Amino acid sequence: MADSTNTIVVTDIKIPFWSLVVLMVKWALASIPAVLILVVIGAIASAVLTMLFGGAFHWPWGPGRMM
Repeated sequence: MADSTNTIVVTDIKIPFWSLVVLMVKWALASIPAVLILVVIGAIASAVLTMLFGGAFHWPWGPGRMM
């Protein structure tokens, strides 16, 4: 069988302005729970790493030390 490929080039997409505004507002609202989930995952990962390696680093100017 011959290998036939079709090339498609998109030159213009017509989207009404207010439809695009509504779409971007929906994206913004949908990003809020996603960011909250990522913050929770980051906090858990940070807590786990602090529990594992928290005592490994001691700086003279670190928290709880008098200068």
